This record gives sequence, C-alpha cells and structure tokens, in this order.
Amino acid sequence: MKLVNICKIVGPIMLFFALLAQSMAANPENLVVGVGGPLSSSNEWSNFSAINIISGSSILPITSTTTALYLGFTAGTFADVNHMVLYTTKRQSSKITAVTPVKLGGISNPTINLESRTTCPNGAVSATNPCIMRLDTLALTLSPANDYYFVVYFTSNPNNGSLGGVTPVFPNKTSLTGEFQEGDSSRLTVGQTVPAGNSGTPFFLMYVMTD
Repeated sequence: MKLVNICKIVGPIMLFFALLAQSMAANPENLVVGVGGPLSSSNEWSNFSAINIISGSSILPITSTTTALYLGFTAGTFADVNHMVLYTTKRQSSKITAVTPVKLGGISNPTINLESRTTCPNGAVSATNPCIMRLDTLALTLSPANDYYFVVYFTSNPNNGSLGGVTPVFPNKTSLTGEFQEGDSSRLTVGQTVPAGNSGTPFFLMYVMTD
C-alpha cells in the first residue's frame, strides 16, 4: 500500500520535470548579443550585399548544435533575395574555410512579401514596426575559434530599390557588426578572402539564436 502511494507521488513529479525540461529546451537562446531598440532604417538595397559579421569573441557560452539567423525589414513591399550564405574563417583571418548555404523555406533566393499579414502580421513595416523573420535553422555549432560572415545579396530591381533593413541607432549595444558592398559578395568559395571593411553596424541581421 505504501509503495502504491509513493508511485502515485513520484509519477506526477517525474512528469512535471520532464515537461519542464522539454519546455526549457524549446526556448531559443541568444548566441550573441543581438540588436535592440531604438532602430533605424537602411534603405535602397538594389544590387547591394549586406555583410554581417559574427565575431568568435562575441559568442556567448552556450552550446547548441543549431543556429538560426533573424532578419528585420523596415521598408518596402517585396524583398527579392538573390542569394544568402554564411562564410566561416579562423578568428581574425580573412580566408574562408567553409561556406554554408542559408535558406528561407528551403531556397537561397526567396522573394519575401512584406505586405502579407502572414509574413508580417503587424502590418506596414517601419523602423518602429519591423518585420522580423527567422531563416531556416542551420545545423551548425558556432565556435569562438572562428569568425562568421553572413551575406545577403539583393537582386538589382525596383523592389529592392525601396527596400529597408534594420540597423541599430546605437551599434555599441550589440556585438554584431557589418558592412555593405555594391554587387554580389555572396558567391565566394573556400580559400578566397571575405570582403574587407567594417562599418561598425549590422544590416538586416538582428538576432543569432539557437533556434
């Protein structure tokens, strides 16, 4: 009789802790210090590459087998992405050691409808009301021994001419940095060097998380 009572108590307790562990595992965590407010809008991205730098020195002590990148849009109707990629280099090196395709909905060249309530449920996008989008999760563990360069190249067309992306008003509040270059910087290969330069602020990239 006592054994039955113990089982009645232990069973719900074990179930509680199992559900608690599952809930904690399901909550995404920041892998770096992301972009908070206030936000500004960087506009006119036709035939430009947004280059975001994730420094190995900025990676938080969190172990994850997956990495998710989040983009923020502040203006425009459609974002026509031509190509997205993540370059890996050794810390403070410009030589590319790995190239990881980055996708949205399984493709590296999505067209994103910023007027769709499905895509951007809060309505018209702006610096005070950005549309934040999670890209497909990467099977990648970020390492403090490496630096990472996330590049988005936007097609040369009128849609991207009116496109705006999130950039922080106070760049020192995020560990993300970046730059932009005219033309396509997203098709480099292992052994080549990443684009030079650093504006001190990221463009579009807001968060780097576990999921």
